[in-house]
Amino acid sequence: MQGEAYGKVAEALRDGDLEAAGLDRPHRLLMEFVATITRHAYRVTDEQVQGLREAGWTEDQIAETVYETALFNLFVRLADTFAIEPPEMYEPQGVPGAVTRE
Repeated sequence: MQGEAYGKVAEALRDGDLEAAGLDRPHRLLMEFVATITRHAYRVTDEQVQGLREAGWTEDQIAETVYETALFNLFVRLADTFAIEPPEMYEPQGVPGAVTRE
């Protein structure tokens, strides 16, 4: 039963579908920020960070988001480089849509 309340949101995020996730504005902006860092970190703007502040995120929360996103991306790139694949039991539905979505 753990996590069941978030099943649809988690599935939408796994698929990279922010619309279907039904996130409130602050969380939507944060996920868009994560996507920017992941795909094109050089495109992060002062305005985007200011938008996070105005949505209620603190400096510490914004910094933590950057650190966690960068670290996660490091792990993914290392796994890709060494062709490390998760056991099928962890991804029974195949590669998440968020990975293949542009």
